[in-house]
Amino acid sequence: MFSNYLIGLREGLEASLVVCILIAYLVKTGRRDALRPIWTGIGIAVAIAMGFGCALEFGSQELTFQAQEALGGSLSVVAVVLVTWMVFWMRRTARHLKSELHGKLDAALAMGTGALVATAFLAVGREGLETALFVWASVHAASDGTPRPLVGVALGLATAVLLGWLFYRGALRINLAKFFTWTGGMLVVVAAGVLAYGFHDLQEAGWIPGINHLAFDISGAIPPDSWYGTLLKGVFNFQPDPTVVQITVWLLYLVPTLVIFLAPVGFASGKGKVKEPDDQGKQPSTASPA
Repeated sequence: MFSNYLIGLREGLEASLVVCILIAYLVKTGRRDALRPIWTGIGIAVAIAMGFGCALEFGSQELTFQAQEALGGSLSVVAVVLVTWMVFWMRRTARHLKSELHGKLDAALAMGTGALVATAFLAVGREGLETALFVWASVHAASDGTPRPLVGVALGLATAVLLGWLFYRGALRINLAKFFTWTGGMLVVVAAGVLAYGFHDLQEAGWIPGINHLAFDISGAIPPDSWYGTLLKGVFNFQPDPTVVQITVWLLYLVPTLVIFLAPVGFASGKGKVKEPDDQGKQPSTASPA
């Protein structure tokens, strides 16, 4: 449940910040007349993301077992690729997100209502589709026959909306760069579990060999139905009897990705770039979108 809460919180907060920045900019520049097109674009993006999630869930139920496993495994891999790209992108651009969105909004204001709708839709829609896909893959991987994964996602999204509203009202200020760094690191750990489970699905579908070659089996020490087995499954997508392929994929993804992502300089953080002296110690510009 915690891993799904984290997904909802992280992905939802990004979308909430985008909405807050767009709305706050229009209000501060006296363009309240443009709020309706913005909300229209946001509403369309949310509806499409929800529709996409429903299509994944209900559409997959009509498939054969092997087809379900192949679809689940393939989409899990795609979801991990998208989420990995997203956490690196946000780590590098969180400081400049506000000015980037303002530039796009100025151009849309000059072009008219349709451009405003499109700007809001594209800004929020990407986050929504990524969230729907990764949530579906994570819930599929952590499926235990209970609604807890979906409850975790819902609570995370609700927390994100609340935090976004507090940002907009100026009642909350945190260092978003650090926030996205640490939550991004935890999300990489979650993604590693989703990726390993996705490869297990592909093995069950017959796409990848080795389904019977187990790396180890500690089901006796950590029963999957025990409270601590359920906890490890919910947080890390832990499996007590993984295949050799699963363990290999998990290690090959997790170790280098975390090392690069948490590196103090270079590609992951963008700190290798030249910065102005007065940037040091300041909070990211997205910390107070209002």
